[in-house]
Amino acid sequence: MSMARQRDQTSEQTGEQTGDRASERALAREGDKLDPRSVVGKIEIILDAFTIDDVELSLAELVRRTGLPRTTVHRICQVVTTWGILERSGIDYRLGLRLFELGQRVPHQRILRDAGRPYMQGLLYRTQAVVHLAVLDGLEALVIERLSPFRQPTRHTQIAGRMPLHCTAVGKALLAYAKPSLLTEVLRAGLPRRTPRTITSALHLNQALERTRESGIATEVEEMHVGYLAVAAPVLNSENRAIAAISVTSPLHSHSADQLGDLAKEAAAGIGATLRAAYG
Repeated sequence: MSMARQRDQTSEQTGEQTGDRASERALAREGDKLDPRSVVGKIEIILDAFTIDDVELSLAELVRRTGLPRTTVHRICQVVTTWGILERSGIDYRLGLRLFELGQRVPHQRILRDAGRPYMQGLLYRTQAVVHLAVLDGLEALVIERLSPFRQPTRHTQIAGRMPLHCTAVGKALLAYAKPSLLTEVLRAGLPRRTPRTITSALHLNQALERTRESGIATEVEEMHVGYLAVAAPVLNSENRAIAAISVTSPLHSHSADQLGDLAKEAAAGIGATLRAAYG
């Protein structure tokens, strides 16, 4: 069978095993003629097409979101499905359990979650409000653990969800204790408005970060979501840099910022002490 015939068959195969093997060979051939980083980059683009709210996506939607050729998306999806990175759901695709397994091997986040969970549970018990533990990831805060009251729906964030740095309490807590160059990058990227109360100027953001450094507490009132208040405190290392931040989010009139701030600060200090005792 000619190579052209094989390529034609690859683009026409669906989810059968024979199609998977043909797709893998097709992707290998593509890697031969392209910079290998381009192939990896396309895989990343496809995986990034899934948002925190997506359960599954069709091939057509993946093509639309990525802007990649349909045959390329099909080939890559078939190959990474054999790896467990994606899974088939009928004719659609969803993120696979292999990604979860790999995520559990990230030691830094696992250590933070293990150290932080008892303090998060304490905050949840005392406030009956949503509690987040987050770390810096690029120009965003990445939620690595989330606890919420049973009666309250998980409407705004989930584990592995992302938050902007400029208009969330957990983001400002991380940003206030990060290297100054990070603030420069955040300002360069822009401060998009999420609500009428979102900080959108460099001056006001700098003032908010200075207040956070003075008090050890970052506050956000209806900057991200109308009707909600959030307070956060950084978990600091020996160099006074934030390795994580813990926050409490509640409906606006359920708690005072001072009350939540004291509790968050206490929890952050506890997490830091636990990490130092266990790991130095």
